[in-house]
Amino acid sequence: MTSLPPSGFSGIEGDIALEQRAGALRDEVFGRQVFVRGVIEVSNFCRQNCNYCGMRRDNRELKRFRLDLDQLREVIRHDLPEVITDLNLQTGEDTVGIREVILPLVQMLREETKLGISVCLGTLDAKLYDDLRAAGASYYIIKLETGNPQHYREVQAPGTFEKRLEAIRYLASSGWAVSSGFIVGLPGQTQAHIEETLDLLGSLPLAGASVSPFISGEQTPFAGAATGDYQTTIECIARLRLRNPNYVIPAISALNLLAEDGYVRALNAGANLATINLTPPSNRDDYLLYKRSRHIMHEKRVRTAIEAAGCAISTVSLAETMRHRRESAAAGT
Repeated sequence: MTSLPPSGFSGIEGDIALEQRAGALRDEVFGRQVFVRGVIEVSNFCRQNCNYCGMRRDNRELKRFRLDLDQLREVIRHDLPEVITDLNLQTGEDTVGIREVILPLVQMLREETKLGISVCLGTLDAKLYDDLRAAGASYYIIKLETGNPQHYREVQAPGTFEKRLEAIRYLASSGWAVSSGFIVGLPGQTQAHIEETLDLLGSLPLAGASVSPFISGEQTPFAGAATGDYQTTIECIARLRLRNPNYVIPAISALNLLAEDGYVRALNAGANLATINLTPPSNRDDYLLYKRSRHIMHEKRVRTAIEAAGCAISTVSLAETMRHRRESAAAGT
């Protein structure tokens, strides 16, 4: 089985035409409004051992952290930019942190703010999903990274492929809006894998999905592996939009590590979600998804990118949008 060639899918359609079609479809469904979400990376403890992630449990070089609940309350109460309508709480797969920090924080957010609450916490048991939902979270991010079961095992993605799909279906059936996604250029990936992944995502009960470029981490088994192809990543964002018009698709900050205009290109190719990083600066480098040299999207960068793409910041939250959709679907309108 051969690896994905650098040319990606450029032979399928002209790059610019593909992106323009995807951007126009986003405009038709959502308008030119981009949701702006804040993210706080609460803990880098993780019980999984993914070959592509620096927070893998076998990384003994990583300084582990779990943010204090009172510290998080202060960030939320005093340091949120006005443009943020939703907040995403993210951890490694850390069930202790979820129970001791995330759950009470979600409850506080629901009681004290009108923010939509998203979480990205990994594969958990059904009770914990239900507890988080009851506390006030409504949007769950759980990525596949690859849609090929054998490739999933080869890269040691979380748990098992079957359990990941089971989790996505359970979450959607129990009232969550669910987002998934995949990595372009993950070692061992082929064009067939990408096609398989796009097909699988389209068959799942998802509200959104992401496409990220692979960036090798120094403290992973994939250190030194080739970076995911930039153009292929942008094309996959566009194809994801064209296949799934109603998806919420984020622009990924890692794209700006590959090209100066990466974030703007993603928005032009149909993405409609931007994220501002609110993790305390002293902890950001240790939330080691890939490299320590991250491209942090702060408020000014997000505003500039949205303006450069000819879009505007949504004043309606992602959570509210999802709620309206569910109500409309239930009413048959």
